[in-house]
Amino acid sequence: MVKTRRRRQKRPVAAETDYLLNAAYEQHDNLSMVYRTFAEKKPVVLFDIQEQRIYAYPCKEFGKELANERSRRMLNEQYEKALLTNQMVVFVRDNENEKLVSFVLDWQCTKQGGNHGTTTHDR
Repeated sequence: MVKTRRRRQKRPVAAETDYLLNAAYEQHDNLSMVYRTFAEKKPVVLFDIQEQRIYAYPCKEFGKELANERSRRMLNEQYEKALLTNQMVVFVRDNENEKLVSFVLDWQCTKQGGNHGTTTHDR
């Protein structure tokens, strides 16, 4: 029996996800407002580019919808970081380009303020 190695997907080049981060920054006030509305539940926030809609989900429920265990593990890591640093996990979905990327963003300060981490998830 021949063993084959699974090829790991390359991490996206920053330019490939910059437009998604920019979309999150453009919607920052709206994302923060949705997060604040459900802050006691510590939701994961999703912005759909084509629909121009924002959704809030419980982390566990949202994680069940991710394609694989790796993506769920990355979400859990980001979520724990966000809770510890009083930030929010934001997903930006682009169905046309089949992209789903998450960021950890501040929800209490200005649009460009604070740190962010980027993670690309399998769809």
